[in-house]
Amino acid sequence: MFSYYFSLAVRSLKRNPVITALMVAAIALGIGATMTVFTVFHVMSGDPIPSKSSRLFVPQIDNWGPKSHRDGDNEPADQLTYTDATALMRAHQGVRQAAMYAAGFSLTPENKDIKPFFVEARATYGDFFPMFETPFLFGQGWSSTEDEAKAAVVVLSKKTNDKLFAGINSVGKSINLDGRDYRVIGVLDTWEPAPRFYDVTGKTFGDTEEVFIPFTHAIDQQIGSHGNNSCNDDPKAGWENYLVSECVWIQFWIELPSAADAARYSAWLDNYAREQQRLGRFTWQPNNRVRDVQAWMVAEKVVPNDAKVSVLLAFSFLLVCLINTIGLMLAKFLGRSGEIGLRRALGANKAALFAQCIVESGVVGLAGGLIGVALTALGLVGIRGIFPEDIAHLAHLNVALILLTVALAVVATVLAGLYPTFRAMQVQPAWQLKSN
Repeated sequence: MFSYYFSLAVRSLKRNPVITALMVAAIALGIGATMTVFTVFHVMSGDPIPSKSSRLFVPQIDNWGPKSHRDGDNEPADQLTYTDATALMRAHQGVRQAAMYAAGFSLTPENKDIKPFFVEARATYGDFFPMFETPFLFGQGWSSTEDEAKAAVVVLSKKTNDKLFAGINSVGKSINLDGRDYRVIGVLDTWEPAPRFYDVTGKTFGDTEEVFIPFTHAIDQQIGSHGNNSCNDDPKAGWENYLVSECVWIQFWIELPSAADAARYSAWLDNYAREQQRLGRFTWQPNNRVRDVQAWMVAEKVVPNDAKVSVLLAFSFLLVCLINTIGLMLAKFLGRSGEIGLRRALGANKAALFAQCIVESGVVGLAGGLIGVALTALGLVGIRGIFPEDIAHLAHLNVALILLTVALAVVATVLAGLYPTFRAMQVQPAWQLKSN
């Protein structure tokens, strides 16, 4: 029966090509614009690590006090001091935990054919890799033994390994960073969390670091931060003064098994702050936070309000297109009153005619959805000139998005067709036949 209604719908649409084209164009434009904006928003607001996002937490400690709060929001700093980060590492309250900061090096390849180049680096602890489930192509990350030994080991990104060693297994080989030799113990496979949640204080989207080295080694070698540094007072000259200062520049993540463990950790963090108060470092009551990945993304405003407004405007535009489509369908269906009246007089029931009109609406939605997919692809190409490259290159069509686009077009058009269909079903056969 569906195939019969489908063939009737196609023939009906062919009889009114202008109205059909207008309806399809309205749906295609609305769907294309909406899905283009929605795709970018989805990339920016997606869960970067869905398998563990409820078990990974960021602790925040208010080490500056009420006078430093941003716009009176009572929010502590979004990074930690070296004093607090190392204290939390020593306490080891979680299953895994890692302090980290961004660094940068001049990398000098052994192959003289490759010129030295700058690489972005991350100084962190060995728990970083299992905690964030980073995939490995060769080797593995370092252990707590290497952390304690301040070992000069390195994990390379796939991109760096391809550039230096033509993609072969480089475990056991050495690279030179700022004049120091590091032994390669692992090579990551492609790893592109979006957003780059583990450090949103600098680059929120884009490639991950090219090399990873132990945090303890970086501190021991006095390797400075290339990331966000914030100080509320002059830390004074010298590396040791910087380490004991109240400057915040270290990101910290901890893995806790459950929400109850997170609550216990929050209480422990408050006790830590009270201890600092007793030591005279803080003169205010504990004002800490423990947030999981999604709450952290919200607190850091990873998705700007402009993006949310854009999505709202896009769906509003789709609504306008659907209203226009309703008007066109109403004109088309009521224009067939004579046909409907005759079929009713010959015995066709309302349910059958209703189903036929709904199928006809669905065919319009299907055609609009398929054209909308093409317009979405065109729109995603266009946004490369509007959004930053690191966001734009993440937004692309895939099978799931194509299916969602077509499904949304069909469902929206069928819903839009309900009212015109209902009005068409009100035709009285006797009156219609008499008037004809």
